Amino acid sequence: MSDEKRAYRDLHEHLDELKRRGLLHVIDRQVDKDSELHPLVRWQFVGGMEEKDRKAFLFTNIVDGHGRKYDMPVVVGALAANREIYSAGMDASVEDIQKKWDKAIANPIAPRLVENAACHDVVVTGRDLIGPGKGLDALPIPVSTPGFDSAPTLTATNVVTRDPVTGVQNMGTYRAALKASDRLVVRMATRVGGAGGYRHYQEHQKRGDTEMPCAIVLGCPPYVAFMGPQKLPINVDELSVAGGLAGGPINVTRAKTVDLLVPAEAEIVIEGFIDTQYVEPEAPFGESHGHVALEEFNMPMRVTAITHRAKAVIPSYISQVAPSESSVIKRVAYEPLFLAHLRDTLSIKGVKRVSLHEPLTGLLRMTVVVVDKSMPRTEVWRALYGAAFFKGDCGKICIAVNEDIDPDNADALFWALAYRSNPKEDVQIVPHRGQGHGPKREHGGEEDSTLLMDATMKSDMPPLALPKREYMERARAIWDEIGLPPLRPQPPWYGYSLGDWLPQWDDAAARAAAGDYLENGRISLQQQRKGLVPETKFRPGEDG
Repeated sequence: MSDEKRAYRDLHEHLDELKRRGLLHVIDRQVDKDSELHPLVRWQFVGGMEEKDRKAFLFTNIVDGHGRKYDMPVVVGALAANREIYSAGMDASVEDIQKKWDKAIANPIAPRLVENAACHDVVVTGRDLIGPGKGLDALPIPVSTPGFDSAPTLTATNVVTRDPVTGVQNMGTYRAALKASDRLVVRMATRVGGAGGYRHYQEHQKRGDTEMPCAIVLGCPPYVAFMGPQKLPINVDELSVAGGLAGGPINVTRAKTVDLLVPAEAEIVIEGFIDTQYVEPEAPFGESHGHVALEEFNMPMRVTAITHRAKAVIPSYISQVAPSESSVIKRVAYEPLFLAHLRDTLSIKGVKRVSLHEPLTGLLRMTVVVVDKSMPRTEVWRALYGAAFFKGDCGKICIAVNEDIDPDNADALFWALAYRSNPKEDVQIVPHRGQGHGPKREHGGEEDSTLLMDATMKSDMPPLALPKREYMERARAIWDEIGLPPLRPQPPWYGYSLGDWLPQWDDAAARAAAGDYLENGRISLQQQRKGLVPETKFRPGEDG
């Protein structure tokens, strides 16, 4: 059996553990997945609640914008609504998580192939994938940013592809927008140092392959689910590292219609083939950098099978404007990496802490290095440079402060800058930084730069990626109705246009929030083009 001598919890057991610890809200009230579900969870990130009070939400009574009911529940925030939830999934204290990662990477355990897999309790193929209420359209996938997103989108994914040359599988977390009952469009990062799955896509193109096998896994055991967002060395098999975390092999099984191995205890597996010739418009979608990602050409995937457990639960990430579930996952994982790099690799012993600023900036833009008061100035600057260039998409603004400054307190940071720095002596601007993950993309050719500050003693943009005001107010009414904790709204708590937004996207978002994303899929199907690189910008009405 798939769970024989299993050394790890699956998602169901993880949810039981969260319930035992008082970290799970079970919502039995009817909730609309297209316009209410994500806004309701969003309130605990923008309602003035402390992180420790945030919880996972399990929705058991789901309908779509047309009132159609679903049998499957949806869980949001089950991996990292706060650090305690992440810690429960890792079965380790927050302080010990980095040591556990280091040990797992150094001591991977190969997965174990099993024949009897829970993820194959139900297998849907062929004609059963096609038509209203079938295939993807049978799954209660939420709209993440109602008012801006054009489709329900898979977010809590482990997307499995294989290098056609080396045979090594990769598992990444990439969004995938639903377009039809048997078609979706996947967005893999094409930036420098981007997604392993995109490298596989390029290799298939070089070989002349017209399609790439792909399996989109939803609801992995937590050790496996954490692999997607975690940054591991290229060509490392994530399932083996997950085994290292668990202290025993992860059970895997062969997918039904593609030659890939998938986690045996997964809740749902969507199998199919990504087109390596044609690309299709995908998005708008509220992204983790805090703005709405505008429409781009990305990778169509035809679905050949959907398999799932008999009583499957669908996970969804709460992402977009930080703080969010995705930013907590990254922060808990990244900050110890930065600290180890500075203190151990670069031997800057006076570094006490590295804090990646989370609210709105989403960890990638501002880094605060906390150092000992006695550390020499030369070492302060070595730490600033080390932090700024350790990771290509992090550290645009780096500030060094002493231990008495709370890096999470903006007022304290301003105080340190105002009274402990001389801009002429303590500020440096370094050119030639890539744009990285954000509303501007580095492959557009526009460079950025780096601002370093020693405080030891700065056109139109896409909308803010929060649900529009009417959806947040609707969700607020539900929040109050079901007696959830009091809110203290902190602006910004709803999304609004910053100028770069088209009426066609408003129309598409309105259809998605009303449950009519299939019409958006029919429209984007007419816009498929051949010969374009994925993530080529597309502006309806302006691009022909």
